[in-house]
Amino acid sequence: MAIDSIRQMTVEEYIAFDEASEYKNEYIDGEIIPMTGGTLYHAIIMANASGELRQLLKRSDCRVISSDMRNRVSPTRYLYPDFCVVCGSAATDERAVTLWNPALVGEVTSPSSIDRDRGEKRRFYQSIASLQIYLVIDQFQAQVEVDTRQDDSWQTEEYAGLDAVIPLPALDCDLPLAEIYAGIEL
Repeated sequence: MAIDSIRQMTVEEYIAFDEASEYKNEYIDGEIIPMTGGTLYHAIIMANASGELRQLLKRSDCRVISSDMRNRVSPTRYLYPDFCVVCGSAATDERAVTLWNPALVGEVTSPSSIDRDRGEKRRFYQSIASLQIYLVIDQFQAQVEVDTRQDDSWQTEEYAGLDAVIPLPALDCDLPLAEIYAGIEL
């Protein structure tokens, strides 16, 4: 979840500020966007999706990365997804605190973030050359929007209901919505 931005900074100032901060901050073209905490359902859904992907990918060269890892989407844009997956070697900055090559990025919506997750963040993430899948997971109903890279374009599909299963061919697995929403009263 994001709150209003606070001031303009250079990339170098942002990185120093973010690393010294008690909370995470996103950075878009000079603008700092402090991130707030999430709800219980947000946290459960993040953990469920990450945990299920971890199980599905445990025999592959892909790893699930928590929301603590900053992602560089361009030289002037840095975001903190709710979770991501990297396959093969992780490309990072010299201190391994910023990931450059996610294969999958997942965001769990909240009332304050849903428009940004479906709009601006979607466009920013899709600009990452390595990204194959972008998940927008609804916090209040069993519904996931899945953007999949198809050559030079993106295809969006929606999966709804606890019986739905999301095919993730780029990761050679399928992600059941029942696992994402386990323990959630919808």
